[in-house]
Amino acid sequence: MQLCIVHMVRNSLNYVSWKLQREVAADLRTIYTSSTVEVAEQMLSAFEGKWDKDYPLIGQSWRRNWARVIPFFDYPPEIRKVIYTTNAIESINMSLRKVIKTRSSFPTDDAVTKLFYLALNNISKKWSMPIRDWKAALNRFAIQFEDRMSQG
Repeated sequence: MQLCIVHMVRNSLNYVSWKLQREVAADLRTIYTSSTVEVAEQMLSAFEGKWDKDYPLIGQSWRRNWARVIPFFDYPPEIRKVIYTTNAIESINMSLRKVIKTRSSFPTDDAVTKLFYLALNNISKKWSMPIRDWKAALNRFAIQFEDRMSQG
């Protein structure tokens, strides 16, 4: 399970005056763009050293959620650019919840599967924005997950 980096940053910036948001965001960027977990941990410590006096809740939030942030570092930078936000996943989940909300029960598991299939078809028709940096990520996915990807 991985937390959405975008939401972590947004949550962090909620505590910061607008005059300092750019600087704090830049310092947070050094954490999630680090090359390894170890470097990210060092950057988080540096962030806390600089900002904890004024904004202790930010460092505390990152530390509290650290175990759910670090899976992000298991991937190379090309993939990280695609997965640093979970907005697309959250949007799909919200849409699927909306579809099943009006039904109290299903006669079979197949009925749920069919409903989700049809809902996902409708949801995917609304996607108009291409995924940023997708080609580079797709190449890395093909290398890293060769056994899972069909070579079509």
